[in-house]
Amino acid sequence: MTADSASPPRIVLLRHGRTQANASGQLLGRLDPPLDDFGLEQAGRIAESVRAGVYGEVRAVVSSPLLRARQTAEFVGLPVEIDERFIEMDYGDFDGLPIDQVSPETWRAWRSDLHFAPPGGESLSDVGERVRGACVDLAERARGEGVILVVSHVSPIKAAVAWALGVDDSHSWRTHLDTGAVSLVDVERDRPVLRGFNIVPSF
Repeated sequence: MTADSASPPRIVLLRHGRTQANASGQLLGRLDPPLDDFGLEQAGRIAESVRAGVYGEVRAVVSSPLLRARQTAEFVGLPVEIDERFIEMDYGDFDGLPIDQVSPETWRAWRSDLHFAPPGGESLSDVGERVRGACVDLAERARGEGVILVVSHVSPIKAAVAWALGVDDSHSWRTHLDTGAVSLVDVERDRPVLRGFNIVPSF
């Protein structure tokens, strides 16, 4: 199967729908809660836009293994492939912690050092390394198939955007990504090109 002219090679990056942990302001890494009612509504509406071809003709759906991503992906109605490299950052001992309970000193250390990792967790650099490898593989696949939808999480999607822009992962602290938001990376012959970021479908 080759990409058609109406749907050029593209990676569509979709952040999963909302969970109760997202709504309450918790750090959410490898904990595995389901979508809440609003998250299910988000997933359904986004799936409608995907099936309508708003982002091109999606040929394949790839998902993080976590439940909130898989639930979002399954609404699209295509077979869902799991890629462990798109799993959320491991927050270690911080997982599930309310954001306002992380000390200012810790936030400063985290934002100033790409290799900082929460106790028992992983760093932005770690996330970036695994996601960039996944993006290189998907870009090559998209050149042959067309549009590939990836359902993932805030940190891996920001890492994928950094890959597309050719910058390091420190940009993560200067961008905001909503639940249920879409970002678009077109795969040109010699490089990826960011076409859209944090696009939130209307409800």
